[in-house]
Amino acid sequence: MTSPSVEERIAQEQDFGSKVELALAATNQLFNARNSPSYVAQVLQGVNAVSTKVQRTAKPFTGVGHAELKAKVGAVDLERPLPDTAAALEELDELYLKDAIYFHDARYAAHLNCPVVIPALVGEAVLSAVNSSMDTWDQSAGATMIERRLIDWTAERIGFTPDADGVFTSGGSQSNFQALLIARNQAVAKLRVGHPDARLPHLLDRLRIFTSADSHFSIQKSASMLGMGFDAVVAIPTAEDHRMDPTALAAALAEAHDAGLVPMAVVATAGTTDFGSVDPLTELAALVRAYDSWLHVDAAYGGGLIVSGRYRNLLDGIHLADSVTVDFHKTFFQPVSSSAVLVRNGSMLGHVTYYADYLNPESAAKAEIPNQVDKSIQTTRRFDALKLWLTLRIMGAEAIGALFDEAIDLAGRVGTLLAGDTEFELAATPQLSTLVFRYRPVVDGAVIDDDAADAINPAIRAAIFASGDAVVAGTKVAGRHYLKFTLLNAEASLGDIQEIIELIRRTGASLLAETTEAAA
Repeated sequence: MTSPSVEERIAQEQDFGSKVELALAATNQLFNARNSPSYVAQVLQGVNAVSTKVQRTAKPFTGVGHAELKAKVGAVDLERPLPDTAAALEELDELYLKDAIYFHDARYAAHLNCPVVIPALVGEAVLSAVNSSMDTWDQSAGATMIERRLIDWTAERIGFTPDADGVFTSGGSQSNFQALLIARNQAVAKLRVGHPDARLPHLLDRLRIFTSADSHFSIQKSASMLGMGFDAVVAIPTAEDHRMDPTALAAALAEAHDAGLVPMAVVATAGTTDFGSVDPLTELAALVRAYDSWLHVDAAYGGGLIVSGRYRNLLDGIHLADSVTVDFHKTFFQPVSSSAVLVRNGSMLGHVTYYADYLNPESAAKAEIPNQVDKSIQTTRRFDALKLWLTLRIMGAEAIGALFDEAIDLAGRVGTLLAGDTEFELAATPQLSTLVFRYRPVVDGAVIDDDAADAINPAIRAAIFASGDAVVAGTKVAGRHYLKFTLLNAEASLGDIQEIIELIRRTGASLLAETTEAAA
């Protein structure tokens, strides 16, 4: 092998030296005691940038199109860093902050996104800096105990006994998945009694999940990921109030049983995404017990009722569940993400336990070392519980409940308004803080037909979104297009929502006029 020349050795040494200098410079950006003043200064720049933007933003969205934004972001050269934090934040303002969708604005009335409380933002700043990982005790210590205490508090509010347990998750979909994984394993264990060699695929083919036709799509996704397939989910019809019909569930359970199928679980919903409906939990629990099945309550939306001062009764019967999903980042006004799955019998979390010598050896469990990974599908996991902890310690549970109560009350007033307006059709009386409705005015002496309404309502939504003046959602009811308000802002007034309604009316009238002119 030929030795490098003098010139090559000099070039290599210079390259090595420059990389060492680069590494030394990069250490100035590591968060530690030495760099803590820089940390404070840079984070404050970011906080001020967001605060300034929120103060100066006059509507929930700019209406930017995805092609325009893709081009702007795509033009950034990620191989060339900017000179300092101020420059990076100035660029970020153009790429993100300017065109972000702001949930705190009273004219944001689309999805289950809440304005967040300041104590939770303080928690977010603390947890991201310390960066605890919630998988093992030797990575989280006090964080583990705070999360466990909050699980106990939530379980107590649900009405579970001290035998209950749970764990924080990334969101309702993961919480539902973990609950159904436990239910599946429970059902399989029963089927294997007397048949220990039965293969899992054969057993899964017999399992069925029963849930409301209005339940969250994560139930179908969970069934698929659990190896059962979408068609293992049996959709149960709802009554006019969009609550699961217990009579229909009883018939479906009996039919499945007679066909040799196994009712693995019944998933009740406490706050459906579209209608906020809460299934009749006590009645459903009785049916579940009769078939020795598992009752999971998806309270991702309605879980905030456990701290409600006026509507807690809507959750009557939730304590009879085997597992419950609660999303704190919905009706507890926490930043994304913050959710939990809770089980009435804490030992059921053992269905997701796996011991690894390099992380959570079985000897640690025998020594009662509290490794949260023993309960969780996730391994590395943020200390999202801190946000809720600081919210409770600074505001209190009743204050959180009062915010949700205000949103529910507002939805009731808006429902009355829409029901009395001849140009709108309300799909159902609001139960929590969502309203499903459609613009259906009188044209040429007659109310526009379903097909015309199907064309105009999605167009209204798209036009308003493009304007940025408001953000509303859309859905389908019995195959027909509707608009939807989701109200979670306690500062939004009836007047604010009336402005959105009038915007919908004006936009709809303008679109209808354009259609008429085009047809002439």
